[in-house]
Amino acid sequence: MTSKSVLSSHAIATLTLGLPLIGSHLAQMLLHVTDTILLGWYGVDELASVVIGSSSFFVIFIFGSGFAQAVMPMVAAALGRGDETQVRRDTRMGMWLSIAFGVLCYPLFWWSETLLLALGQQPEVASLGQDFMRIAGLGMIPALLIMTLKGYLAALERTQVVFWTTALAVLVNLVLAWALIFGNWGAPELGVKGAAIASLVVQVLTFVILAIYAGWLPELRIYRLWQRFWRPDWQAMRQVFRLGWPIGITSFAESGMFQASALMMGWIGTVELAAHGIAMEVTSLAFMIHVGISNAATVRTGRAEGAGDGVGLRIGALAAILLSLGFGFIMILIFLVFPAQIVGLFVDEAKPETVQIIAFGSTLLICAALFQLADAMQVMALGLLRGIRDTRVPMIAAAISYWLIGIPASYVLAFPMGLGGVGLWLGLTLGLLCAAVLMMWRFWHKAPR
Repeated sequence: MTSKSVLSSHAIATLTLGLPLIGSHLAQMLLHVTDTILLGWYGVDELASVVIGSSSFFVIFIFGSGFAQAVMPMVAAALGRGDETQVRRDTRMGMWLSIAFGVLCYPLFWWSETLLLALGQQPEVASLGQDFMRIAGLGMIPALLIMTLKGYLAALERTQVVFWTTALAVLVNLVLAWALIFGNWGAPELGVKGAAIASLVVQVLTFVILAIYAGWLPELRIYRLWQRFWRPDWQAMRQVFRLGWPIGITSFAESGMFQASALMMGWIGTVELAAHGIAMEVTSLAFMIHVGISNAATVRTGRAEGAGDGVGLRIGALAAILLSLGFGFIMILIFLVFPAQIVGLFVDEAKPETVQIIAFGSTLLICAALFQLADAMQVMALGLLRGIRDTRVPMIAAAISYWLIGIPASYVLAFPMGLGGVGLWLGLTLGLLCAAVLMMWRFWHKAPR
């Protein structure tokens, strides 16, 4: 085979594995987009509170998901070695650690109003944010268990069920949120609490479906995932913890940068924060495409590394990177051509603040076009590095890029230099670009030949 045909075969294999994961991630994001749209129709304060509440939930979730994310490369490597027992051991202990984290973090949700006020948010936004987070926080454990099972099933190349289950969750969430936020079909009108209840129900339902599938499917019964689940495996737990905590901190560093931008946008104004939330939802949808390809790259890299195939590992990595770049250019074009139309989907034209939100949100989407490629390359590099189980150096690179460059740059550009919300987003771009360069260099330097 020619080098071009080999690269094409790797690209096709990555897409075959990655497309259902992309669909799953997009569907997962649609859960949040649905709430954003519905609450945008309901009220500006409610929208702003859920922007803060859901982004705070996500920051804590992404920090705790390091153990769940460690399962994917560990299971992939075990499969590459033909070690079926280790598949079960790693997945179980990933779930154990996820449950422990979910229990320990819940007090942050219960007393979230005090924390939000301390961070400079408006009192009405902080109060509504706590109403949302006290209920949504109960979904942390099922959300982390879902992430663990998704990693397990993806490593086994069972990604179709992940997509269809998440798609079902979107429909269920839409129906429940429409009823409970507005009080439709005889349901009580609960506003932000209704959105939180709908999300919690959906998370529990999704976990139950995936758990049954993982234990029932005949082809997966050889792994005996749920047999004696209560028994600890301290060696496997140490391995998952050792790989997982740097992943959690890396993800926390990135999501923390975006959360810091939301908090600083809240200092500028409620309308600006609402527009920021809409623009973040849109860019996050685009980002999910790259995350899906990155997940597929993690699985394929992990299997190649476990099997000792250095050449296939590097060619597969190049194919995944080119795929991600292609999608990135498409999203840049869309953001530059249709910014106002996209933002307009999220707001009620009858509201008096709508014109301001659309104008500011459109400007932010144009800024978002600047960091599409940098964002794509940093998440691709992370996926590839996790495939070869390299997580500590990327953690350091993330901390430098996001906290020492991204957040300070956002603050300086927004406030001392007077660029406002646009400055915040330009600072995000600088942080992402730095991360992309450092992590890509690390992978190509570290990857086996």
